[in-house]
Amino acid sequence: MGKPLGFCGLNCAECEAYIATQAQDEAAKIKVLEKWRVEYDAPNMTLESITCEGCTSSGILGGYCHDCPVRACGVERGVINCAYCVDYETCETLQDFIAHIPVAKKNLEVVRAER
Repeated sequence: MGKPLGFCGLNCAECEAYIATQAQDEAAKIKVLEKWRVEYDAPNMTLESITCEGCTSSGILGGYCHDCPVRACGVERGVINCAYCVDYETCETLQDFIAHIPVAKKNLEVVRAER
């Protein structure tokens, strides 16, 4: 099985919140929360918002997943992730996102090459 990717191509296995959630490690989640409150200038961020099983899961979603337009589109289209979408190259929502996150684009390109 490959690495768990979000619809956008981010690797969930490298996300501190995902790792702590998978390990069911409340102390680690609290450390992530404290770090992200400072890193993202979000003093009101909650523990619930960093508890995440990945945006492609049917389980617990982190805070931004509920508002993410890339995720919403992927769910609506029923794709594994955006690499499988017929509109991958022309999707403005995805292209705007991956233009700022080169590693996500690289991950999706690998999936596209392997499928």
